[in-house]
Amino acid sequence: MTSNILVGSASWTDKTLIACGRFYPPACSTAEQRLRFYAQQFPLVEVDSSYYALPTAQVARLWAERTPRDFTFNAKAFRLFTGHPTLPTVLPRDVQKALGPEVRRTLYHDDLPAELRDELWRAFREALAPLVAAGKLGAVHFQFAPWVLRDRAGIAHVEHCVERMQGFLLAAEFRHATWFHGEHLERTIAWERALGLVHTVVDSPQGFTNCVRCVWDATNPRLAIVRLHGRNKETWNKKGLAASSARFDYQYSPDELAAMVPEIRHLGTLADHVHVIFNTNHEDQGQVGARILQQLLR
Repeated sequence: MTSNILVGSASWTDKTLIACGRFYPPACSTAEQRLRFYAQQFPLVEVDSSYYALPTAQVARLWAERTPRDFTFNAKAFRLFTGHPTLPTVLPRDVQKALGPEVRRTLYHDDLPAELRDELWRAFREALAPLVAAGKLGAVHFQFAPWVLRDRAGIAHVEHCVERMQGFLLAAEFRHATWFHGEHLERTIAWERALGLVHTVVDSPQGFTNCVRCVWDATNPRLAIVRLHGRNKETWNKKGLAASSARFDYQYSPDELAAMVPEIRHLGTLADHVHVIFNTNHEDQGQVGARILQQLLR
């Protein structure tokens, strides 16, 4: 396999992955055992739990200790930073206390007082520090909400995130068609390049406003990222799903993955490293796909 191309999945702890019983051996019954086993199979994983709640430095330190020296973590940015609604109950206790018990509704980034936003950004950077110290943090992945458009407000918010995370390698994934529609495509790519953002190549169902074109390009010489969401149009925007993993219920075929290999290899000539992440996290679909792609790249 091309040495600068790493393949992995989004999450190693999804409930459906554990329940299906096809990836982890029966003896892997703890969080530590599962991470150690996963890291023997793949060199890369995306941490998705950091999207739902801020991680702690203690947990990140354990991740670093339980994986090989050359293992890589990409960490998803906390949902409040990417424009998603956030319940106060998932915020750190000191922030909840400062907000007061009367604040029970979902919050957005700009709903918080400036000093509390500062504290959340500080806590996020601090939580990632053990991975940085261990040389195991790849990119911090900002998957922006579908309503973050390519307009003045959307551009300003992305630039604010870059400013807040100075010193980290940031990847941007957009989920509204305006970012790469028509003449906006070249402008967005040039803007990402100027900011030093890692462009995320997205493979997903097409024909929805909350999908973007698959644009095979690299905007940071250090890293290019490909995220594979599957191509299940029926579940993409379906309401009432039991779990988010059901939305990405899709098994890539060897032929579909083989068609991407030339593009992935080309990215490897544009950036020092390429990360391919399978976000098809229903049961073991992501791990099966990752193994197939690894074989195709060899």
